[in-house]
Amino acid sequence: MKDCPWLAAPFATRETRVTIPPMPDRTAARPAPDAASLREAALAHLARFAATEASLARVLARRVERWERAGGDPAASRAARAAIPGIVRDLVAAGAVNDAAFAASRARRLARAGASRRAVAAHLAARGVSAEIAQAADPDGEDRDFTAALAYARRRRIGPFGAGGDRLKELAKLARAGFSRAVAERALATDPETAEAILLAARHA
Repeated sequence: MKDCPWLAAPFATRETRVTIPPMPDRTAARPAPDAASLREAALAHLARFAATEASLARVLARRVERWERAGGDPAASRAARAAIPGIVRDLVAAGAVNDAAFAASRARRLARAGASRRAVAAHLAARGVSAEIAQAADPDGEDRDFTAALAYARRRRIGPFGAGGDRLKELAKLARAGFSRAVAERALATDPETAEAILLAARHA
């Protein structure tokens, strides 16, 4: 049997170091963002998500910031940022962005899920909705927070939907969720059948 050349060769005693070339920076390779590309990005975002004027502006600003962090020209970034307010205004004028409609839809959904007016107001404020628009989207009503408190109680299995837990702890949970003491006590004192009927009527309202 003939000797194999590779068996006859001495084994290497030193480690072989392999240098892996760095991955190309795809972000830096992209063209500088301008009004046209930012408008396309805004439309793509709106096709997937509901947005307010302020939240859309933040999305576009973050896009420019990522490009600049990857080595983009600061002057081009400043020009791109300056274009953002105009893009948002154009989309508002076209009806693609509507803070009032966003606030009304979000307030209804959150209220049905058991959010108090205070919690809804905080949620909308975090998304840049003005206090006036938030107030109009979720007006104060005698039964508004009461119905939401019942929805919250059902979700947390307390009050009429619980098994007779500690009343003070249940009041504390409702208070942390933004409900007043009067609303919390009223919700906890509601019998299960009445609570279910109120929530059923609210869903079909």
